[in-house]
Amino acid sequence: MSPYVSVRSVVRRQAPSLPPSAEIREAIECLDRTRADAVAVVDPESGSPLGILTLRDVLKRVVMSGGDLGLPVAVVMTGGVIRLPADATMHQASVLMIRRNVHHLVLVEADGRFGNIVSQADLYAQPSARSGELVAAIAAAPDIPALARVAAEVRRFSAELLARGTTAEALCQQISALNDLIGLQAIDLVSAEHELPYVPWCWLVFGSEGRLEQTLSTDQDNGLIFAAETSEEAASLRAIFLPFARAVNAALDACGFPLCSGNIMASNPDLCLSLTEWKQKFSGWLREAEPQAVLNATIFFDLRPLYGDEHLAAELQGWLLQRTPESGLFLRSMVEASLNWQSPLGWLSGFRYEDNKDFPHTIDLKAHGVRPFVDAARIWALAKGVPATNTAERLRTVGPLLFQRPEETAAYLAALGQVQRMRFANQLTAASPAAANRVDPDQLNELDRVILKEAFKLVKRLQQMLQVEYLRS
Repeated sequence: MSPYVSVRSVVRRQAPSLPPSAEIREAIECLDRTRADAVAVVDPESGSPLGILTLRDVLKRVVMSGGDLGLPVAVVMTGGVIRLPADATMHQASVLMIRRNVHHLVLVEADGRFGNIVSQADLYAQPSARSGELVAAIAAAPDIPALARVAAEVRRFSAELLARGTTAEALCQQISALNDLIGLQAIDLVSAEHELPYVPWCWLVFGSEGRLEQTLSTDQDNGLIFAAETSEEAASLRAIFLPFARAVNAALDACGFPLCSGNIMASNPDLCLSLTEWKQKFSGWLREAEPQAVLNATIFFDLRPLYGDEHLAAELQGWLLQRTPESGLFLRSMVEASLNWQSPLGWLSGFRYEDNKDFPHTIDLKAHGVRPFVDAARIWALAKGVPATNTAERLRTVGPLLFQRPEETAAYLAALGQVQRMRFANQLTAASPAAANRVDPDQLNELDRVILKEAFKLVKRLQQMLQVEYLRS
């Protein structure tokens, strides 16, 4: 299941609702009749959710305490419910549910009216006890050393999931959700030691983390956005945020997320910016016509908010998606940058190897097997104004917009998933981080060699489509 699937679409049944004046007896009868595990208590005039009542609540607050079944349901309901937009993503719901240690979230429509109730069982058909233990351990970590120990357990758990045959997309979702929680807890712990300014701010993630596609081997790509009225105020706030950002980057490094060798981190003054400054930076990239410069900027177009005021990230992304469809020169440069590599398939569909003295007779699965799908999906998403950043969800969304047949899109998704599976498997046994994404086709079984060749053929088709669309003139 894609992390970008809306929560609305995964809820298995419509949750019943009652007004706050309804008797507890009615609520019990309603739960029994509908076989639901929770009923929403909704204001009959505004349609706004006031609370929920679960079977567990009935048992604890009514049956065991000998309560009066004739009392209004409002007396025993759980008020102050956690609300989530009905069109929020599964990943958002999962992280929020875990973060707040609840089993139900109330979904609301755009006008604030009750939509439905999503349960933990809706999000996870087969909840993992080990996953729950790790989530609890992350939330309970009192300091960075303790969090680092849990992070190591998360990596071991992820390797176990792969060994059990978990699909690449599901594994990416699991890893990303747990890594998000580690990041959230790290920021919580570090922020408690810093006196931060009382302005809206948000920690951003880019690249594979922004796409919810983290693997067993991943470094940091992050930034920070904050609200400021003037350039002078922005400079003053940046001076306060930078020590905090450096401490967060160091904490994440201690938790197994290496510092970015390209300095794409919030501790870099060039990536700790006000909303206005981020818009200026993206405007510069959109005007840039040099493919290499565009290539260096691509991961920033996979931005996602992790911690803080998400409205800042939403405003930046909305502003960006209004401009990218009209930025033809930028899109063309992005296509040129994505095509600037040699296919690992030679004549007669034989493998062609890179001239790499450290890893001879190998192919880089990240550069040649995953990146082309990521690049194509990003280009089309930006060209069509699609807000999703996850590659699989981008491909699903842009497919109909490009008049692709469903089976074509399915083929691309299957190829991407298979290459990711091989990549994960290789990372488990790689002798060093530098070898994490490199495979020798001769060491693969016959089926995987065939799959890899077919995936590279689909990569060629994707790139031909981009070439025809953007470089034909």
